[in-house]
Amino acid sequence: MKIIKYFFQFTFIISLFSIFKIIGLNNASNLGAILGEYLGPLFRSKKLVKKNIETALGKLEKKDEEKIIKNMWSTIGRNFAEYIHFKTFYKNEAGSDCIKINGKNYLDEIKKNNEAVVFVSGHFSNFELIPMKIHKFGIKLGVLYRPLNNFFLDPLLEYLRMKYTCPVLVAKSRKGTREIINLVKNGYSIALAADQRVGQGPKVPFFKKPAHTTTIPAQLALKYNCKLVPVHIERKNNLNFEITVHKALEINKTGNDEEDKKSITIQLNEIIEKMIKKSPGQWLWSHNRWKQ
Repeated sequence: MKIIKYFFQFTFIISLFSIFKIIGLNNASNLGAILGEYLGPLFRSKKLVKKNIETALGKLEKKDEEKIIKNMWSTIGRNFAEYIHFKTFYKNEAGSDCIKINGKNYLDEIKKNNEAVVFVSGHFSNFELIPMKIHKFGIKLGVLYRPLNNFFLDPLLEYLRMKYTCPVLVAKSRKGTREIINLVKNGYSIALAADQRVGQGPKVPFFKKPAHTTTIPAQLALKYNCKLVPVHIERKNNLNFEITVHKALEINKTGNDEEDKKSITIQLNEIIEKMIKKSPGQWLWSHNRWKQ
């Protein structure tokens, strides 16, 4: 049954991608926003989305909650429509000031020193543009990603990512963890999203509620002295984005690796919390982040 389901999903998405390609980036993004707003709620639990918002931001006025939800689905729809136009972003054909980068001095320093750092972000706005810009900046980079369950569609997205965002992709798995370590040893930086639930990860506070969280950044920082560099992306207006590269975390090793790993992970969660609060309508609230 899954094969049939995945095949029909693949056929439907390819059809949409064809339309998005024909009508151009701007029209595709706008159409994607509309589709996201109307179709998105049909595929995800409204109750879960509202519960997540309340967990993180507290009880909001109904209009404020609805605005966040509407913006989230609009953002997801735009991101989806923009996949087929990665080439346009990569070649700066969407406009020279389409993607503004704050904190270029930190990227200059990393590039100059040929450092292996871990860029930590989350599923904000069109998050795929972060590794694209870091790679284009001239920093050796590998991206840790989660393959799609749909094995018909995953090769297409993998192709687009490798061609236009970053040629070095590492799938999340035990084998992937070993690949990440080898990349770091060979001077590559790593980009990953640390905002989603990781089944094997320990529970640490996320908006004051325990949540399974990845410890990969903390492990790399402790074992290989990698700097942890938070990065945030925000859609400012339709096709205009702002990427902010933050100063690396200050890591104080106490000699107790387990406690240090927990402390670093909590710090990263707190940073991601601030990013979410800055633009709550551009985060992925539909993910079951606090699933126990």
